[in-house]
Amino acid sequence: MKIYTLVLSSIMLLAQFSAFSQARVQVVHNSADAAAAVVDVWLDNTLLIDDFEFRTATPFIDAPAGVEFTIAILPPNSTSPDNPIWSKSYTLENNETYLLVASGLVVEENYDPFVPFDISVFAQGRESATVSTNTDVLVYHGSTDAPVVDVVEVGVGAGTIVDNLGYAAFAGYLELPTLDFSLQIRNEAGTDVVAQYDAPLATLGLDGEAISVIASGFLNPANNNDGPAFGLFVALSTGGDLVALPQVDITTARVQVIHNSADLAAIEVDVWLNDALLIDNFGFRTATPFIDAPAGEEFTIAILPPNSTSPENPIWSNTYTLEGNGKYTLVANGLVVEANYDPFVPFDIYVYPMSREIATSNTNTDLLVFHGSTDAPVVDVVEVGVGAGTIVDNLAYSEFSGYLELPTEDYVIDIRDESGTVTVATYSAPLQTLGLDGASASVIASGFLNPENNSNGPSFGLFVVLAGGGDMIPLPVVTSVNESSSINDFNVYPVPARDVINVNYNLESATNTSIEIINLLGKVVYREEMGHVNSGNQNKSISISDLADGIYLMRVNSANSSLTTKIKIAK
Repeated sequence: MKIYTLVLSSIMLLAQFSAFSQARVQVVHNSADAAAAVVDVWLDNTLLIDDFEFRTATPFIDAPAGVEFTIAILPPNSTSPDNPIWSKSYTLENNETYLLVASGLVVEENYDPFVPFDISVFAQGRESATVSTNTDVLVYHGSTDAPVVDVVEVGVGAGTIVDNLGYAAFAGYLELPTLDFSLQIRNEAGTDVVAQYDAPLATLGLDGEAISVIASGFLNPANNNDGPAFGLFVALSTGGDLVALPQVDITTARVQVIHNSADLAAIEVDVWLNDALLIDNFGFRTATPFIDAPAGEEFTIAILPPNSTSPENPIWSNTYTLEGNGKYTLVANGLVVEANYDPFVPFDIYVYPMSREIATSNTNTDLLVFHGSTDAPVVDVVEVGVGAGTIVDNLAYSEFSGYLELPTEDYVIDIRDESGTVTVATYSAPLQTLGLDGASASVIASGFLNPENNSNGPSFGLFVVLAGGGDMIPLPVVTSVNESSSINDFNVYPVPARDVINVNYNLESATNTSIEIINLLGKVVYREEMGHVNSGNQNKSISISDLADGIYLMRVNSANSSLTTKIKIAK
């Protein structure tokens, strides 16, 4: 490109100003005025950049420091710096790095508002990131008809990353991990979305780079000489054409709806969106896939009995406004009939924004946990299979945990009380066995701990909802709910085991006893009835030569209780 060869020759010309005092400068052409689409840039009497085009940038180049010089902007093919469109004098500091962004308008007619041309200067620029795994991003507002804005990251949930940025202002460097982000440009209050863009830093391979993101062009081209439309553009430290960030359609959002209301009166329902039947005969413990829904406008969700013909007289309804290109999980939960439910918790739809359809890493499984059991207390979720420990702390009814980004392995999880000491139930969570590498899913606590107090409704369980929807997948139960044990001092050896595993446990009283080995899909692969066993210490050796390598669960059952532990077989 012409700009590179011109800049190289300019470096030679600039050397005459000072052999020792120099700064580093990058110049970005961001003036959207048609009269300045191509300009010449002069430094004193030297043509610095010939035919400098809109939405291009120089690389960082040497410039004189410690002496005053004049930058003049002229029409293309100029032969001297006389009669410039614009000019200004500068004195740069030695060894400093600067970013100069040319923005604004040179012709007043047919531009609303008219904002005069100027060059905005940012000192303490960077040519590379401070950390090799980051991308350092300098944000500049260069759109003359755009208001003060916020920049909100909605892809990975980083939230507001730039607050109240006005025209001609720099936000300062954001030191971001090199990921693929999604950026919403919002009004000053942060409530209305002006536009949304993908910022694929990882896909673009910007590890260790320092870049500038420039708001460029007009929100309303019709009011501005039909000039270039608003967009976000990246200026690389090496210069060249600015790279357009892909704009995202903000008229729709993505939504998954999960039916988890255990009320027998709502075992099957119709779901209406305004006057359209969205989901017909929606069954309990099923989910839709992620589907498109209107964004940026208010709509009404109404729940009715099955085979309804209109949204009138709903069981329940509420209004929502979704953000463009947002992803939402909606869980229908609670009760519609008060009689014979204890406690009675009214029906509602609980909304989680920033949902995911895939995991952030293809070697992980991203899990969103929701507490949807109306009679279950505040709980902890503790992983006891690979020793990950407490992964969800103090989750109450109707709450989401936020995403757990877990390596795709087979886990064993305890549901414990708020103190983390009493285990309510134990489940297998075989993410690897289920083939959930790179998947995103929701784990829903569903049903009743005490069905007899709740119209003999469905019993408590943990269920997985896949992004593709369908029937919720039950996690295999390892230990039943609310068991108290007359078995203690339970241990197994060796760990890992090869051909034989030894079981040692103590019975508080004589009882019928059995021993089971269970795989992580909940299938019993070994069972032995021990008959009536006296109280006291017990030992048993079990041949495991027929079992494949892997993680299993061993359970000892008595007449009124059981205990479970993890075992590993490695031959």
